[in-house]
Amino acid sequence: MEPPTLSTPSTGSFDPTHCPLCGGDNRCAMEIERATGLQQPPCWCVSATFSPDLLARIPADAGGKACVCATCLARFEAERQTGAGEGR
Repeated sequence: MEPPTLSTPSTGSFDPTHCPLCGGDNRCAMEIERATGLQQPPCWCVSATFSPDLLARIPADAGGKACVCATCLARFEAERQTGAGEGR
């Protein structure tokens, strides 16, 4: 089975600490705090901008349950800038 990518999202139940697009660690400070009980600094995502096109790639059953990771956000932005993500 091929690992999930930005164009082939994973399916199934989602762990909120893993990116719904690639399955990697999303480093969500809010989930780390919830799991450990230790206060965390603000999550990296609070200062990030997630385009509607990127959010549309998240499987419906993961919406609002698992955060996109910084790697997928950067990959999406790079694809968008080069035009590689057009038509998907």
